[in-house]
Amino acid sequence: MGLFPKDINFFELLDNASVNCIDAANNLVKLFENLDEIEQRANKIHELERNGDLISHEIFRSLNKIFITPIDREDIFALTSKLDDILDMIWGCADHVRLFKIKTTINGIFDMITLLQRNVDTINKAIHNLRLKKYSYVQELCIEINRLENDADKLFKGVLGELFETETNAIMIIKWKEVLEYLETAANRCEDVANVLETIIMKNA
Repeated sequence: MGLFPKDINFFELLDNASVNCIDAANNLVKLFENLDEIEQRANKIHELERNGDLISHEIFRSLNKIFITPIDREDIFALTSKLDDILDMIWGCADHVRLFKIKTTINGIFDMITLLQRNVDTINKAIHNLRLKKYSYVQELCIEINRLENDADKLFKGVLGELFETETNAIMIIKWKEVLEYLETAANRCEDVANVLETIIMKNA
């Protein structure tokens, strides 16, 4: 295939992976908006999770096909893995809502998902501008990703604290705590993506 196969565009593949995360986060909102359709929405998120796996495998296979890449191959690998981690956490959240047969929402849950939506959207913008070599703007977006992660961490603690204070059913506390932890971990994985992007900027700016 040579050093520069024309059919491999790593930035396009990474963009596809980040758009897939956006779709998953949007469907997570829809799941919580109508908990009577948990099965349908959870299945949709599972499809997106499997699609994310396919994208990741395509990127990894592509890395093995060529010697020269647009950015360091270890950074492409890390970025791909962290994006897949976000998707896994979104799917884990949806799957546990289905597993636990949760029928009602709690205060703050939509705020947490909204923060996640904003974060994955910011990641998509960062990857797009990385492709354009707009490194200073990507750096600004990384700062925003970190800020959103900090907001998500504070919100997680507040929602969890209120849950322990107001919920009298111990089993429901256990269920919701696990669901919330998936969302909080998804936010942490967004910060991991920002760290990889900042590494790429340092190497290429």
